[in-house]
Amino acid sequence: MSDDERRIDPPAEETPEAGSGAADDESIRERFFKDLTGIDVDWRSAILVPALAVLTALIISGFVIALTDVDNWRLLGTEPGRAWSNTWREIVDAYVALFSGSFGGLRAISETLTNAAPLILAGLAVGIGFRAGLFNIGAEGQMLIGGLFAAVAGFQFTGLPIVLHLPLVIVAGFIGGAIWGGIPGLLRAKTGAHEVITTIMLNNIAILFLPWALKTDWIQVEGRDDPISKAIDVSGRLPRLLGFLDRPASDISIHAGILLAVLVAAGVYWLLFRSTLGFEFRAVGYNPDAARYAGMNVTWLYVAVMALAGGMAGLAGMNQVNGVLYQAEPGFSSGLGFEAISLALLGRSHPAGIVAAGILFGALRAGGQKMQVATDVPIDLVLVVQALVVVFIAAPALIRAIYRVRTGRGAEQLTKGWAA
Repeated sequence: MSDDERRIDPPAEETPEAGSGAADDESIRERFFKDLTGIDVDWRSAILVPALAVLTALIISGFVIALTDVDNWRLLGTEPGRAWSNTWREIVDAYVALFSGSFGGLRAISETLTNAAPLILAGLAVGIGFRAGLFNIGAEGQMLIGGLFAAVAGFQFTGLPIVLHLPLVIVAGFIGGAIWGGIPGLLRAKTGAHEVITTIMLNNIAILFLPWALKTDWIQVEGRDDPISKAIDVSGRLPRLLGFLDRPASDISIHAGILLAVLVAAGVYWLLFRSTLGFEFRAVGYNPDAARYAGMNVTWLYVAVMALAGGMAGLAGMNQVNGVLYQAEPGFSSGLGFEAISLALLGRSHPAGIVAAGILFGALRAGGQKMQVATDVPIDLVLVVQALVVVFIAAPALIRAIYRVRTGRGAEQLTKGWAA
């Protein structure tokens, strides 16, 4: 045996390799990102891929605008240059109006954040369920019951100072949603009834129960036949953040609901990634059998996570009733509970992602109104964008293939189950 063959190589970690510095830097960045976000995926999977999904949705929506313009299609045979010019101008004008209506000034930003606040809260209600392996489709009904509770607390307790009345209203909204969310959690834990079915049924019950409740004597406005609640006392309303500017609420509508939404998102982040209870939520989501074997009370955790999710959806309903309408009426949730499902998917069920997705969806809602007024493009295009975003978020491999994005561990996590 030669001397070279008898030589003992040093351990692999001590062997210098070309480019090891770059690999170390990448590892440091990945560890920093994991510590920052609390999820074991790289930044490309958590940030770049969703951003490219939104970009792709906007690009395809531009083609939708072009395809639905019948007048330009008629010009294509005789004046193709003019037809393509008109199509391009229409797409640009639509997106300029969309951006201007969402971020083009104080009023636009105010509308965006006002629309974003209930979306963030409802998105958190769906996202925390995903983390625990539960599909909470019931955010819509939980919003309605939470908003009803908040409205009753808003007009029933009069003469209180705002420092007492406003927290009471917030707690009432949370309790109403928590009750409506805890019911399917209890049914899942005790009977095995799937939360998708029970939450859908409870949505229908809430939608039908609300008009009846609003027509009862102690809730309905005196002298009215339509189902509408008494007006909420001023001390029970979410205060306007820019009221000192002495401009009408219709001009600058932003209120304290956006601050509440951000604070709740921060609390959910701490709960999920910095507390024992949050660890148990995530453990149940990954494998309930293993969690039970580890000594966790899975039955109680199912009830707790659904009640907590319902409470946050109840806060979203309170946001609408006590921050925008100042009274409860049928349909005040405006379908936000269903929209929250796609929002939670876009945000990858992470509180920071849900806040960002909520602002995006709020911007689409605010900008879509101006887009419809300024151009011939209907506001339904916003729904097309949201649907396409969900499609591409649900197929991250497609986005990575289109843009040749390399991702590391956790890239497929979203498609493995609701816990992702």
